[in-house]
Amino acid sequence: MDSHLTVAIYFIYICLGLIGAGMLLLFWFRIRALGIAKKTQMYLQKHQNYFIFVQTHLNGAAELQLPPGKLTKLERRVIQQKLIEWIEQFKGDLRDKLVKLCHDAGFVRDDIKLLDSLFYGRRISAAYRLGGMRAAEAVPRMLLMMEKQKYSPLTIVIARAIAKSAERGDQLKEMLHHLLRHGKPIHNMAADIVMETGLDASRLLLKLLEDENPDFVKVALVAMWGQAVPEVVPALDRLVGAEEDVRAEAVKLYLSSNPVLKDETIAELMANPDSEIRAEVAKTLGNMHAAGSIPLLRTALKDQNWRVRNNSAESLAKLGDTGFEVLCQVAKHGSGIERETALHHIEKTMLEESEHQKLDQMVAYNKKKLLYERYFGVSESKPVRQVAAVGGDYTA
Repeated sequence: MDSHLTVAIYFIYICLGLIGAGMLLLFWFRIRALGIAKKTQMYLQKHQNYFIFVQTHLNGAAELQLPPGKLTKLERRVIQQKLIEWIEQFKGDLRDKLVKLCHDAGFVRDDIKLLDSLFYGRRISAAYRLGGMRAAEAVPRMLLMMEKQKYSPLTIVIARAIAKSAERGDQLKEMLHHLLRHGKPIHNMAADIVMETGLDASRLLLKLLEDENPDFVKVALVAMWGQAVPEVVPALDRLVGAEEDVRAEAVKLYLSSNPVLKDETIAELMANPDSEIRAEVAKTLGNMHAAGSIPLLRTALKDQNWRVRNNSAESLAKLGDTGFEVLCQVAKHGSGIERETALHHIEKTMLEESEHQKLDQMVAYNKKKLLYERYFGVSESKPVRQVAAVGGDYTA
């Protein structure tokens, strides 16, 4: 009994000792961090004149060098961080001159060595700084790291560093392969990483679109949103018939490029089993003022997916008197979800267009008002009907 009690007491003492040691360690880290922050500010102030000198001589022909005298390890890191900040801000010759200064100062060499550090934090910080310095010579080493290690936050940091530093398109493709081989749904982040490259974006995206790897295609499609890359439109045309998970994104991007669509292509896309594709096509037809597609949009008002119905009604409202009259006919003689959708967009259109002030807009509104009154009688002011997003919609 006494032996068990003694063991318990010793165990409590050991736990208290570990807790005390942990608290002391935390205090030490806190004090150390405060000390580093204080010294960092001191070194920033100390080298303020040097930073001004570098900025004023970036356009000059003379080679830039570090400040004279022996620099401490922290001083070098402070100067390095300031140079990386400027590299991110500047482009062209100014950036190249700062990158060369980082190489000449030995910053790149030191951080490449830190990639082999036993400490995870040092490896991730070194990879981040190498990307900031556009260290092309570090790319092969970082690609090897991505190939050997499991997926982790370090993988993302290394991938971004490679994208910033790579000088060849095949290096970026290899980076993407290592990044996406883990099967993570990170195509959006991968696209963001790829677009940080200094290489020709249009040529790179075209190569990714034409690759047999569907993950590369998805990354290219995501990266192209909001990018003006006319060279890739033919490749998008080909992808409209690709496998299902790629096809939806390809069709949406293809339609955003304002292509000339044939009637049979429109009919094929509106009959696609993917509701996202049908909804996007229905929306595009109104923006394209494709009056010849009114029968297809009329049929789509019965679609089980509410986005398809909603986009079809919006497009009909944009297609002049003929499209608006179709909505009135459906609202008058239709039933169920198609009637609800048509009524909602009729009332919404009448309310929005009644506020127009320009003459041509007022004429268009009066024409629609006459059509409305032909089907429903004299219009009265009333709130816009809320269209149902459920009820018969089994895919939303």
